[in-house]
Amino acid sequence: MSAALRPYAAAFRARFLLMLQYRVAALAGFATQCWWGAIKIMVYAAFYESAGAAAPISLPNIVTYTWLGQAFLALLPWLADPEVGASIRTGGVGYDRLRPIDAYGYWYARTLGWIAARALPRAVLMLLAAGVVLPLVGLEAWAWQPPAGPEAVALFVPAFVLMILLAVAVLMLANVVVAASLNERGVNAILMPTVVVFSGSLVPLDFFPDAMRPFLHLQPLAGLVDIPFRIYFADLRGAAALQGLALQAGWIVVLVALGRVAMARMMRHLEMQGG
Repeated sequence: MSAALRPYAAAFRARFLLMLQYRVAALAGFATQCWWGAIKIMVYAAFYESAGAAAPISLPNIVTYTWLGQAFLALLPWLADPEVGASIRTGGVGYDRLRPIDAYGYWYARTLGWIAARALPRAVLMLLAAGVVLPLVGLEAWAWQPPAGPEAVALFVPAFVLMILLAVAVLMLANVVVAASLNERGVNAILMPTVVVFSGSLVPLDFFPDAMRPFLHLQPLAGLVDIPFRIYFADLRGAAALQGLALQAGWIVVLVALGRVAMARMMRHLEMQGG
């Protein structure tokens, strides 16, 4: 590993291992997400029974879409990193300013470790429960299905990586606002419903009215759920999937650039608390 990247890798590893210690929280989150996943699937089943062929996504695919959403729910950037607000209030951010590394990159690496560690145990447990146990007990129709094929696998891997990087880029903007305002409540109150609706986590974006879909498919939060999940079950394939990957990558560049500018401005006017 390049010497220049070692501080950021160490920051990621330290936060990742720290968060993995919260096993009870992971189990509680897994149980809650199983419950809500089952409720959502039953609602969709009732909807599909009445809608029939008019639905834009097939029922087996919407079941998989739901389990994917529950498995990776903790990856969604709907809560600002609580460590940022704490470091501002206690004056700990002063240590970040003194480190001979890029402050944005350091915060980005630690936030990445935070969301990755929160998501990993729940995703593994969800895959075992919805992808393995449900088929074994005869509930294949309610199970998490494997990817549509080799092409879907090859395209989903980069889409998933870009999904995580995009989520952290969104969180970094939220972190900057928290650092500037010294309060994460307002940011989280706005961020949570915005991300849940516009990412496609609440319902797939294709379920929205036709007039809204062009905008919804182009806005940055579509890269968090809609694009990677539709690639998974081959609703997006070929050139359309590549366009989705390009959209994810493009928004990452834009949001990281905005985050860097906002963070530099915030640091110039930062007033530390505590000490």
